[in-house]
Amino acid sequence: MSVIICAYTDRRWPVLVDAVGSALAQRPAPLEVVLVIDHNDTLLARARKELPGAIVVANAERQGLSGARNTGVARATGEVVAFLDDDAVARPGWLASLTAAYGDAGVIGTGGVAVPRWETGKPAWFPDEFLWVVGCSYRGLPEHSAPIRNPIGANMAFRRAACTGAGGFSHGIGRIGKTPLGCEETELSIRVRAGNDGATILQVPGAAVDHLVTAERVRWEYFRSRCWAEGLSKALVTNSVGHDAALASERTYATRTLPAGVLRGVAEALRGDLDGLRRAAAIVAGLAITTAGFVRGTIARRRGEA
Repeated sequence: MSVIICAYTDRRWPVLVDAVGSALAQRPAPLEVVLVIDHNDTLLARARKELPGAIVVANAERQGLSGARNTGVARATGEVVAFLDDDAVARPGWLASLTAAYGDAGVIGTGGVAVPRWETGKPAWFPDEFLWVVGCSYRGLPEHSAPIRNPIGANMAFRRAACTGAGGFSHGIGRIGKTPLGCEETELSIRVRAGNDGATILQVPGAAVDHLVTAERVRWEYFRSRCWAEGLSKALVTNSVGHDAALASERTYATRTLPAGVLRGVAEALRGDLDGLRRAAAIVAGLAITTAGFVRGTIARRRGEA
């Protein structure tokens, strides 16, 4: 297995060092750790000098996370490629857990758990159902090994041949620098499964990483912008792979997970935890903003707007 880490800014240097170190420290060790620097020559030079344990390469494609990941896949030589975010630290046993699943020939992808590591503490109003906003595993995901549509981007793996056979990650979907778009792993997962009949992407709860959540990401402004961007991203995915495939998991999430979260928040408030009402309100607002972003993205797509 090859581990791929993509980085674009030197502001995350300390945690990037920890991320690379955590990958190299896995037992059994990875075949290689490929660090892809996304159009930042200063960071590229520093990484090559100070991270000798990793294979450091520059993004050879368009700027953005999709291009960086494709560059990493092209450079990797492992049968399986695992992706770790540059601000996430893999726990001991992470790689072994992801690797074990590929003993089943029908498993074409895996996803682990991203546990939030709060830089300034979790806000009382922040609902667990929306932890995906900060790149972490959220309430509603399987708690045991089970098939899933797509893994979380901070902690996932695919068979390399399937990834390249599907054409890799799509440009125009996903994060570019601080622009909080996403869903590139969702879109790829759908295409990978469509090209491999009977293939499974498996949730592996034992493969855990600690994902840094900085102070700027726990503000309401970021929550709002990330929900809006998620709606826009889902519209792009729908355009790529079709409405049913793109929104299959979201229907269950919106009709079961979120209503249960609202009821839970109200019940907590009735028991004296008034922040429960704030969490319930955040769930309602988050769903509304995400839906509005999806509608806006759908209209833009139909009009042929960028």
